[in-house]
Amino acid sequence: MKTLRDAKIGETVKVVKLHGEGAIRRRIMDMGITKGVEIYVRKFAPLGDPMEITVRGYELSLRKADAAMVETE
Repeated sequence: MKTLRDAKIGETVKVVKLHGEGAIRRRIMDMGITKGVEIYVRKFAPLGDPMEITVRGYELSLRKADAAMVETE
């Protein structure tokens, strides 16, 4: 299973499934990360966390713990 956390800089991935439950899953969905959406990985912070992505035309910073809940292809 490949997750958003495993994506490399400059890579575009497609969301297959969201893991997690309750408020965490809802928060990820509220940010626009839903099944079928394409995500472009822009960069990582100097220490590797958080990561900056482009989703639905806007930039978003996402912690790696949250990125691990997004299954991609």
